[in-house]
This record gives sequence, structure tokens and C-alpha cells, in this order.
Amino acid sequence: MKSLVLMICLAAICYYFIALAVNKMSKSYNKRLPNSIWILILALAIGVPSSFIVSIPAQECGVVVTPAGVKNQTYNTGWHFILPIYTVETMDKTAQVYTCANQVKVDRNSDEYNAYKASSTQSNTIWTPTVDGIKMGFDISASWRIDPEYAWWIYDNVSELDGRTNGRFYWLEENVIKAKLKSALALTTSRYTPIEVYSNKREEIQQLTFEKMKKDIESYHLILDQIDIREVYYNEDYETAINQKKLEEQKALTLIEITKQKKELEAQALIDKNIAITQAEAEAEALKIKGQSISSNPRIVDLEWINKWDGKLPEYMLGDKNGVMLQLSK
Repeated sequence: MKSLVLMICLAAICYYFIALAVNKMSKSYNKRLPNSIWILILALAIGVPSSFIVSIPAQECGVVVTPAGVKNQTYNTGWHFILPIYTVETMDKTAQVYTCANQVKVDRNSDEYNAYKASSTQSNTIWTPTVDGIKMGFDISASWRIDPEYAWWIYDNVSELDGRTNGRFYWLEENVIKAKLKSALALTTSRYTPIEVYSNKREEIQQLTFEKMKKDIESYHLILDQIDIREVYYNEDYETAINQKKLEEQKALTLIEITKQKKELEAQALIDKNIAITQAEAEAEALKIKGQSISSNPRIVDLEWINKWDGKLPEYMLGDKNGVMLQLSK
């Protein structure tokens, strides 16, 4: 908008001088100023003030560069009066996301890298040792932004990274965000075992990493909004060892269960054996007592026979001494 206004004013000024020249060369030269003087006055009235006005977009903040250097002041969203001899540079104040993910490759000579998309900026998985010395891999994202109040400091003190578009953001991500993220994650992870990192301590590790990194990047006037651990990986060799260990533990548990069942069967067999022995001993004792009773009183046999007789006469009986069975007549 500002450029359009300036172009219109410049065109009006050119029109005035052309009209003045034509008027002087005309046979009917009029010493009075031509009517186009009002166009010139209007152009100057609009163009001069507009050259002092700078507009800062909603998602950016402004940094003023003077011949003497960067002004120690940040200009927020809106209209500002700035001397035309000063240069206003804008910086993005919205959230940027830096992600470290598994098997990501970034071609630094690609158009995507030069165009700079903070949300797609990525690095490879971060591998860091646990308290046992076993390395664990992390897919992790850090959401960060510049402190708008100190945008001027960042502009003045951070490299442009060979003049790339938004090169300062690349420099910050490669030399501050990535470095501090790896450092904070390594120091935090070193307190935990691999099992804790992989399972029930992940949220705690995420929070401690966030607190450590947030403090580390304050000196660069950066604000950390969030840390997200997206995935955790075992080292391939360690994962193989864990799986093998789990298989061995399962085999051991199976053997223990089998042994337990055998012991239960043995215990039941012993109980059954004791019951049988007890029953046999009881029967033997009963027979012994019964035999002693018969020996001391033979008439007990007759009494037993009478008690067990069903009231029917026998159909057969032993005959002679040879044991011949004789049928009794009906």
C-alpha cells in the first residue's frame, strides 16, 4: 500500500514538471503557475507523510536498522513513523516447530531448505544413554518462538547463515534449539533405566527436559512453548537381547508351572497312598479283632449266619467228604 501511494505521488510530481515545461514553451506562456501546482501540493501532502509510515504485519515484529546500527527497540504490529533513511526488517514471532525424527534426511541445497518452513524442519532421531549405559532413541519435537521484545537483539547478534531467507531461524535451530534439546534430553535420560524410559517415566522425562531446555535458551531470548516425545526406540542389539530374555523368562515360567503341577500330583498321590494304607490297616485291624472274637467264641459264626440269612432254605449242600454238591429236594 505504501509503495502504491509513493508511486502515485511520484507520478503527480512528474506530471507537474512536464506541464510546467510545456507551459513555458507555449506561445501563450502564462507566468502564473499552472493548475497542476495543486496536484503537486496534494502529492507532496500525501507522499511525504506516507514515506515516514511503516506497517508491521500481525504475525511479525519490526527491527529498525539505522546508519549507526540496530535500534534497541522492537516495533510491534501496527503503523509506525520511521525516518525514510532507516530500514525496517520484520521477523516472524509465531511458533516454530523443530522435530527430530527417525530416518529423516534434509537436503540443505534444496528449494525447501532455502524457502524455510519451520514446521517441516527436521533432524534424525536423538540417541542418548540411560543410567545403565544403554542408548535409547527419541523422536521428539520442540515448539519455540522468539521473544518479540528482544527481536532487535536477535537480529543484531544472530548470524544470517550466508544470507539465506530467514537464515537467523536456521542458525538458531541448528546451533541453539537442536543443541540444547539434545543436551537437556541426555542429562534427563541418564537418570532412568531403559524400561522406565520406554514405559512409565516417559511423561516425567518430557517435563524435566522441557524445564531444562527452557532455562538454557533464555539467554538467546527464545521462548520454549512445548516438548513432545513422540516415540522411543531401543537399540537394535538391545531389543534383540530383550526379546531373547523374555523368551527365556517365558520358558522358565513354563518349567516352573510344570514342576508345580508335578509336585501337586505327587502330593495328591501321597495323600491317596496314605488313605489306602490307613484303610488297609483299619480293615486288617478289624479282621484281627473279628478273628480273635471267633476264636474265643465259635458261636459267633452261627450268629453271623443267622443275621445274614434271608429266610430262604438252601437248594444245595455239601454231600460226602469228597465235597460233592447235592441238590436238596423241593
